[in-house]
Amino acid sequence: MKVYTHFSFLGFSNSYLVGPRDGGDAVIIDPGVMDIPLLHLIEDNGYYVRAVLITHGHESHTRGGATLLKIYDADLYGSARHLLQRDSIQVQDGEILKIGDLEIECIEIQGHSSDSMVYRIDNAFFTGDVIKAGSIGSTPNRYAQALLIHAIQERLLKHDRGVLYPGHGPPSTIEAERRFNPYLL
Repeated sequence: MKVYTHFSFLGFSNSYLVGPRDGGDAVIIDPGVMDIPLLHLIEDNGYYVRAVLITHGHESHTRGGATLLKIYDADLYGSARHLLQRDSIQVQDGEILKIGDLEIECIEIQGHSSDSMVYRIDNAFFTGDVIKAGSIGSTPNRYAQALLIHAIQERLLKHDRGVLYPGHGPPSTIEAERRFNPYLL
């Protein structure tokens, strides 16, 4: 499996292209923008996008999805029923998606937004705005923050190892966040 990061200046957000090492069927996670560099990233590496995974419905994570779905015959997945002003395939906590050679676990994490979903592929966790290097996602109140912290500790930090790919900022690891994230100590 290969993971490619695409940064969008619109919303300062990360999108991820994930697929087999030698090209083939791939997924895009959180297409914040669909631009020429992202198209080149997909095409130059021999990928065909079969699925678009949305961690949550904020515009900085979905803006490029409609254009992407006009280019590729892909399915749209997320925990909200209506995304990008069209029906999506609604995923549930614990569901396993099979897309090409990828097996994707859906992990619901409440607190940042009501539709937050983390996608786990092997030891890669695509977290959206749930957690980022040294911090956690914004929340509307203290109760939601406590809910988010508890869910991160119970649902993500229970794994022995893994790389966290956030919606904003640099990647981190489960171990680094367990040891150094001030919100989780």
